[in-house]
Amino acid sequence: MQNETANGLVKGLGVFGATSVVAGTMIGTAIFVVPGIMLQQVGTPGMVLAVWVAAGVLSLFGALSYAELGAALPEAGGEFVYMHRAYGPLWGFLYGWTQFIIAKTASIAAIATGFVLYLAYFFPALKNTVWQTSLALGNRTLDLRLTGLQVGATMMVVLLSGLNILGVRRSGAVQTLFTASKLLVLATLIVLGLAFGHGSWEGFRPLFAPGGHGSLLAAFGVATVSALWAYDGWNNLSMVAGEVENPQRNVPLALIGGALLVLVVYILVNLAYFYVLPSAQVVGTKTVASDAARKFLGNGGGAFIAVGVLISTFATLNGSILSGSRVPYATARAGLFPSALAAVNPRFHTPAVALVGQAIIASLFTLTGSYESLYTKAIFSEFLFYALCAAGVFVLRRREPALPRPYRTWGYPVVPAVFVILSAFLLANTFWQAGQRVDSMWGVVLVGSGIPAYWIWRVWSRRTS
Repeated sequence: MQNETANGLVKGLGVFGATSVVAGTMIGTAIFVVPGIMLQQVGTPGMVLAVWVAAGVLSLFGALSYAELGAALPEAGGEFVYMHRAYGPLWGFLYGWTQFIIAKTASIAAIATGFVLYLAYFFPALKNTVWQTSLALGNRTLDLRLTGLQVGATMMVVLLSGLNILGVRRSGAVQTLFTASKLLVLATLIVLGLAFGHGSWEGFRPLFAPGGHGSLLAAFGVATVSALWAYDGWNNLSMVAGEVENPQRNVPLALIGGALLVLVVYILVNLAYFYVLPSAQVVGTKTVASDAARKFLGNGGGAFIAVGVLISTFATLNGSILSGSRVPYATARAGLFPSALAAVNPRFHTPAVALVGQAIIASLFTLTGSYESLYTKAIFSEFLFYALCAAGVFVLRRREPALPRPYRTWGYPVVPAVFVILSAFLLANTFWQAGQRVDSMWGVVLVGSGIPAYWIWRVWSRRTS
């Protein structure tokens, strides 16, 4: 039987459903795309594996920190609740603003676009232009066009947003089903690749010789951004903690279990990639999974992986929409966003207005930006708040020592401190790298734009109250 919470939502996610939200939103398109990019940046397969381990451990440290916050404050909205509680309404607003305006919505747009790109493997007509026009702007002409990829991505956002409006049990069941499916596809790739891939371990030599460009540490940091995009999603369960059954037990279990599961899967998949393919073939390719599968599965290998990516991306998109909509919902409940975003559908007990608003902004993002540009903006803006939330463990232990904490961060204070310090290094390194500086600056501008928006909202809300 479903239990309605004080927030008006329904507790419909058990421990397996909650773990599937974590793993399902972490495993997306990146694991099929970025290994070649990472190899180009750090030079050797051993260094690529080191990046995956480092990024996985960093994500695990973040999950361990979040587990304490999620168990102590099991409310819908996750990081917004933590930011608001630890630092006050301005920082709570900035978090909600950043997620709603760029971070989560741009991520959803990128994931949806990736889904349709792989769907175009079977339906090439999706790449065609369906509408175009030109606008005269003085001495310049602005060409506008709409492709089938953009239309398809928008349709995916709308479709899954509608599914999430129908209820958390339905969306949670979809998440569990497709998470299991994607893990099965990855397991098949790992087992067949390592057992029947007819590869060679010689591809791992040299293992840790310096490579890439510039400082090895800087290159390692750049590659870590790509890996963190592949791991991104470990925090999403905190956003729907208010809908998890027995959250004090299930939230920590799901966060830690999901992060560890994905870390192991990613390491094994990369071992299979570099066992089957020589490094020279991996460097620079964005279809490393298809290339590897084609070698030991024949011509059907590309189609097999394309289906696997579609399954993976569908589940990731569903999980991102499910969790992301709870941020504007929680922000509005706190009086920092328009009250309409806090409305709960009386029949399905879901934040329908927040889901619709999120879908509109994400759909607009499908019209702009590239896959890589969007995930760089998203990771940069997200990790600023990931670090602040992890630091919130220290703030709340000092400020609210009596707050019930069913789970306390393992390794405290080292684990959250290491996460905060390394996150700060990654932010600084990303900003100073020429290839990522523009996207980082966009992140700074968009996050910073929330400050005047907050004061404008306060003035407006006082006049209308």
